[in-house]
Order: sequence, then structure tokens, then C-alpha cells
Amino acid sequence: MNPRVLTPRNRGFLFLDSHPAGCRRVVADMWQECPAPAGPPQGAGPVALVIGSSAGYGLAATVAGLKRAGVRGIAVSFEKAPTERRTATAGWYRTAATAELARDAGRDLVFLNGDAFSDAVKDRVADLVERRFGGRLDHLVYSVAAPRRTDPDSGATYSSVLKPIGRTNRTKTLLFDDDGAPEVHEVETGPAEGDDVEQTVAVMGGADWERWIDHLAGRGLLAGGFSTAALSYIGSPLTAAIYRQGTIGAAKAHLEATARALNERLARTVGGRAVTSVNGAAVTQSSTAIPGIALYTGLLRGVLGEGVVPPVRQLAALWDQLTGAAPLALDDEGRVRLDAWEFADGVQAAVAGRWAAATTDTVAGLADLDWFRAEVRRLYGFSVPGVDYAAAVATDVPWPDPAS
Repeated sequence: MNPRVLTPRNRGFLFLDSHPAGCRRVVADMWQECPAPAGPPQGAGPVALVIGSSAGYGLAATVAGLKRAGVRGIAVSFEKAPTERRTATAGWYRTAATAELARDAGRDLVFLNGDAFSDAVKDRVADLVERRFGGRLDHLVYSVAAPRRTDPDSGATYSSVLKPIGRTNRTKTLLFDDDGAPEVHEVETGPAEGDDVEQTVAVMGGADWERWIDHLAGRGLLAGGFSTAALSYIGSPLTAAIYRQGTIGAAKAHLEATARALNERLARTVGGRAVTSVNGAAVTQSSTAIPGIALYTGLLRGVLGEGVVPPVRQLAALWDQLTGAAPLALDDEGRVRLDAWEFADGVQAAVAGRWAAATTDTVAGLADLDWFRAEVRRLYGFSVPGVDYAAAVATDVPWPDPAS
């Protein structure tokens, strides 16, 4: 494919193309933002598996694992390759950039592209752990946000939905018109019906995480002291009806129940641990689809400014706890909390005050909209400082070779 000059084309928060150079720079910036370890790497480094490694907090877990914890191992994601008409997905380009960082850091990290819900990918991972990484896995980080999941046993395909439970929800949400001007609207979302809750739990709950542990344990691949964390979010009371108290919240509750069951089992079998990690708010491809989250995140940034903790710094703190570099700090529900900054004294009250006052006419003075817009565009490699967007760029970037 010939190099092309790429300009952003989008429908709302969804962009049709991604910029390879911009995605590469985003990953490089994350690496720089991640705090370095206290001392030089010790030995070959722990063997880790990151599931959902190409976007959002999963990408942050991969980058922070490489730099902060010196991990080697396997990263799994599901991305689309470039075609003659379209660029690859942003996660494809971010994965290629992460592979470069791993090589530069001397870390043996294999990147697999496939459906993490499938047993075929689980078999590929288990084979790699056996052949390439000494037959023992030290850590697993699970960060999967997907619209659908096919159960390998039954063949049934489940679909997740974003709905409140019990009653219709009306909430404010942030949009931008064709000229980029902000608009605050009220949107109405009808309640979950039929098996909406069960379907969402089947996709976004703990079933697949537990299946991964079953699969790896069945092959005898969990090292002594093995630890695993599933990444989660609680969020603000302002978004609770559509999130934590809605169908996605039911899935998160199932994820946390799964963590408790896995924790008991791993402690008994390998002296290990299982936790959920509650992360703070961030602009991700998944979060922009949730009504109200965009407005909330922009207002939160308006309140905290640079006090918003980026995902890679949060995940560096998680790796410290998983590897024993810092004590495992759990709340009363057994969860690692990386969102304390979001719920510090006065923060939620300040955001709530701005939320109540937010209208199309006032939102520009209440939320950091320039930051929010840039963060959305950065998800696809646009609006990244230091990138020449007038220059043609090659879009046919290869997936990292597992053998290299």
C-alpha cells in the first residue's frame, strides 16, 4: 500500500481510520510517563500474560509491566489489519509500537492477535508458556471489554448492553456538533429487558477470566505465588444508574465474586492471589460509548487538572502490588483501589456541582473540553504533539512476528 496523508474522519467519538505514527507516539509517551523501577531489572523478569493488551487500561498494563516490572511473556488482543481502503485499527498500530519498546528493553514479549474468549487462543498461550517461558506463569492481568462473547462449550453467542436496571434512566451527556462545538443533551435509556442482564454478565463478568485460570491450571502452568488481577471500574454516583447499578455493574459484581472464589482456590492450590483492580476514570474507546461518561470525565478534568492520574501510572502501582514491590492494599471488598484520587475529599462534590450547572452554554467553562477532545483523538493517533500530520505515512504496518 502506498503511503497516505491521513486526516481524521469520525462519527461522533468513533473514528474511521487510525494514524500509525500518532499511535506509535502515544505508546512512546506512555513509556516516558511510566515511572521507572527503583533498581535495575533482576534476572529475566517474571512471566506475565496480559489479556486485552492493545487499548485502554490493558495497554497501560502492558507498557507498565514492561517498564516498571520488567515482565516478559504474552500479550493478547483482537485487532484488524490494514486493507487497501482502510487503515488498521489503532490497537494494531499500538501493538506494533509496544513490540518495539519490548525489544528495545530486551524483554521477550510475544503478541498474539485473536479472540481471547476462544479456547484456540488459550491453547496457543498455554503452548507458548510451556515452550518459550519455562512452563510457569507468574502473573495474569485481564482487561477485556467486548460487545459479544461466544461460549466455547455451548456455542451460544451473548451480547452485552448498556442499560439501567429496573427503570428508565435520563442523564446528561456530552456531544460535539459537526463544527466541534460542545452540546449538552439529556438522553433517555430504557431499562434492561428479558435476559439483558444475564447476557451482559456472560460477556463482561468473570466467566472467561475463570476459564483462563482453569485452562492454565489444567496444564500445570501456574507458578507458586501466581497472582491475577481483573481490571474494573466503579465510577461516580453521577453515572451509577447507567453504570454500576446497570447491566455493566451487574457484570462487574460478577467479576468481583469470581475474584473472591478464585482467590480462595489459588491460595489453596499454589499460594496465589486473585483480585479485581478498580481503576480511575479515563478516556477510552469503551468509556466514550457510555452515556454521561464523556461529560463526567471532562468535568473531572476541569476540577482536578493535572491531578487526573493517567492509566499507565495507575497500572505501575498495580504491578508493584502484584510483584510484591509494594504491599497489596485492599478495600473491605478485597479490591485493589487505584481510584483514590478520583474520590479524594471534595472532588466528587465539586464535579457534582459542575454537572448540575452544565448546559450547552456553560459547559466550556466547567469542563476541560480541549483536553477531552484531544484525548479522544489520541485514541486513534490524532492530535498527538510531535507528529507531522501533513506527511504521508505507511499504513501497512506488520503485526509483530512471534518468532522475532
